[in-house]
This record gives sequence, structure tokens and C-alpha cells, in this order.
Amino acid sequence: MNKKTYPLAYAGKKQQFARSVVVGNLVFLSGSSGRTMETGDVSSDKLADQMIVALDKIRAALKEAGTSMENIVKTTIYLRHVEDYAIMRQTERDYWQKYAPGLLEEPPASTFMQPASLSQPNMLVEIDAIAMIP
Repeated sequence: MNKKTYPLAYAGKKQQFARSVVVGNLVFLSGSSGRTMETGDVSSDKLADQMIVALDKIRAALKEAGTSMENIVKTTIYLRHVEDYAIMRQTERDYWQKYAPGLLEEPPASTFMQPASLSQPNMLVEIDAIAMIP
């Protein structure tokens, strides 16, 4: 089975992990957070803003791998504050409405977790995903 790796670069620096890996017709994405690709800094102190940055990065990574958000089959969402769950899901629904409306009718499997911490103290959310290439 063939494997293709797409590197991750924040602010022009290569990281030690892949942005995504394609194996067969599956795309496995590394976690996407509210850190911008341009600076590597967290974009905002608001959950909805960080969610949009993370989802934009997922959309771009899937396009780079030859698929789209419509083909997401599984997400894992790490949310720092469980009380933000409703905001997280509403932001996700709004984003899908704009960029992947099919996910509203046929949503992916999803796991929600509240970690003890994320990689930076001001990160509020991280999302990883698995998608297929039709």
C-alpha cells in the first residue's frame, strides 16, 4: 500500500511531524489548533476564533491531500474547557454549513475529550480528523 506524507510548516519552519499522511484512500490529519500557519502563534483568546483557524487548516490539508471536508469520516476534538462544548459544536456546525454542508446531514463519527492541557497554555481546542479520498 502506498503512503504519501505532507509536511507541516509553521512560519516557514519544518516540524518533526506530518500535517497529514495518506494511506490508500484514507487521509490521517495531525491535530489542528488555533495556531496560525503564518506565525505559529495562537490566533485569539476566543474559542470560536481558534476553532475557525483549526477548521481552516483541516480544510487546506484535505485539499492538499486531494479531498475535501465533505469526506471527513472521524474527528477527535480536544477542548480545554468542557463548559465551552456548546460553543464548539455551534462553531463546527456553522463552519460545515459554509464549507461542507453534507456533514450536517451525514456527520462524521466524533470523539470529544477534555485533556489536562494542550501544547500551549493559551490553546483552547485541537482537532484531528480522518477523511477518505473518493
